[in-house]
Amino acid sequence: MPSTSRAFRAPSLGLLAAEPLRALLDHVAARVAPRPSAIGDGHPVVVYPGLAGGPLATATLRQFLRHSGFQAHDWEGGVNTGPEGDFDAWLAPWAARVRALHEDTGRKVSLVGWSLGGIYAREIARREPRSVRQVITLACPFAAVVQGNHAGTVYRLLNRERARVPADMQARLRQPPPVPSSSIYSRSDGIVSWRACLEKATPASESIEVSASHLGMVSHPEVLRIVAERLAQPEGHWRPRAALQGLRPPS
Repeated sequence: MPSTSRAFRAPSLGLLAAEPLRALLDHVAARVAPRPSAIGDGHPVVVYPGLAGGPLATATLRQFLRHSGFQAHDWEGGVNTGPEGDFDAWLAPWAARVRALHEDTGRKVSLVGWSLGGIYAREIARREPRSVRQVITLACPFAAVVQGNHAGTVYRLLNRERARVPADMQARLRQPPPVPSSSIYSRSDGIVSWRACLEKATPASESIEVSASHLGMVSHPEVLRIVAERLAQPEGHWRPRAALQGLRPPS
């Protein structure tokens, strides 16, 4: 494993500066892309936005999933300004909502989290594995939440004294959740280190590379298709995408 300073270096300022334009192009491409196929089985999916994002930011993704045959839900937390106070206590109501959705529908719930929202999805799955079917994260730097990214400054401005993440929690966040998980990442991400988004290789976890901006992850046509394909796998029969397509895992 490379040293932290090398492995989790923040993206270049050039990539950072290009993020808004690339995200706009991804959004336009999603709007003109063909209507998705109805490949889903109707199970519920909760989508968690990234830092400073809200329902509008993930609207394209949720609409795509609905057209693909899933019950796509917003996280109903408004704009994501980060956890307040103790993280586990703050997360408890969101975990309870997933548990309630499972009980109400009789179907396990899949969780899709973008950037910081991916941390929420993974930790909710850790708390409620009996209610969660699978987790998909988009550009989520769970392996390095306090370094190697350009989002830290914004997070500190929004959270001030709440911006510290204890070392033991950092170690916990790096561990795969106890349900099938897919981490979708881009080497051209302008906000977070792509290496920090790489999942540990296990029989129930995978990392999938795409060519997308960080801000455009939730509207990039290729990302949308991959998310729908991953969610469409029969419950209890999850397999890594690389195994299904004969691809080599990332290195």
